[in-house]
Amino acid sequence: CMSSLQEIEQAIDKLPKDEVYVLGEWLQKRLDEEWDTQFEKDVASGRLNEAGQEAITEYRSGNTKDFPSDAE
Repeated sequence: CMSSLQEIEQAIDKLPKDEVYVLGEWLQKRLDEEWDTQFEKDVASGRLNEAGQEAITEYRSGNTKDFPSDAE
């Protein structure tokens, strides 16, 4: 059983390139799921209410810009 980050890094260095890519995709999916879970908790707890209200206020006062389109 690998117990340290250093051991895991050394094991990854020994993997074939295609397996490193599979591992990277798995890790990114896991990180995305963690982020989604934390975001949902923050929304449910009201932690983002103030930031959301500030964004609405800025938008309504005309202090926002459109995102550039892909064509620009």
